[in-house]
Amino acid sequence: MTSNASPRALTRVQIDRFIEDGFVRIDDAFPAALADQVRERLWRDIPADPVDPDTWSQPVVRLGMYAEPPFAAAANTPVLHAAFDQLAGVGQWRPCKAMGTFPVRFPAPDDPGDGGWHIDVSFGDDPDYMNWRANVRSKGRCLLMLFLFSDVGEDDAPTRIRVGSHRAVARRLAPAGEDGVTLGELVADDFGGSGGCEQALATGPAGTVYLCHPFLVHTAQPHRGTRPRFMAQPPLLPADWPDGGVDPDSVIARAARG
Repeated sequence: MTSNASPRALTRVQIDRFIEDGFVRIDDAFPAALADQVRERLWRDIPADPVDPDTWSQPVVRLGMYAEPPFAAAANTPVLHAAFDQLAGVGQWRPCKAMGTFPVRFPAPDDPGDGGWHIDVSFGDDPDYMNWRANVRSKGRCLLMLFLFSDVGEDDAPTRIRVGSHRAVARRLAPAGEDGVTLGELVADDFGGSGGCEQALATGPAGTVYLCHPFLVHTAQPHRGTRPRFMAQPPLLPADWPDGGVDPDSVIARAARG
């Protein structure tokens, strides 16, 4: 597709940071009013009372795909479309029709045990997700995106990111060619030895979006705050999905090459 021109997109500095770090934060990527509408809708499917913490008995509630208007609108603002054009290439991506799954996290004293460093591998048909694969052209995925639908501070279970880990993963994937590498194999060598990377937290007010390289290593963490955290992590799909991958001339491809 071809996007409408936007008065605001990524600066040269932001693009350089994406290439170096593997992600870029966009503030006010969608209106806070849309975040309010999304949370209100999600609460209808959560077995708890939004104003009674005593009913928040589960550390994580996982909700399915949502394609209703507020969800689609949040994913398709002019600034996001402009950023997709800059990173993936004009005509090289598909508009998001649904927001994907929501792992809604609640304050809890114990670790829910669903963390673990990973990348979002993008193709496979094995029932065991550890056998799904990623390859060096990122078949089936242009970006990982983190949409914050509530304010997320350091105690509110922000996603942890290994800064610059996308390059280590790209080096690990390159020799495997089109077949790629399974998630299990990537875990076994700590994602190309990226364990020493500096870490960052995906914090920000509702309306913030993190656009992440598909090879960026990240993990969930326990919620130590006081308010439920609402975040979605849909992919940006290539225009020729499911077999297509990242345009080799794109900023995303350049970031993997280093």
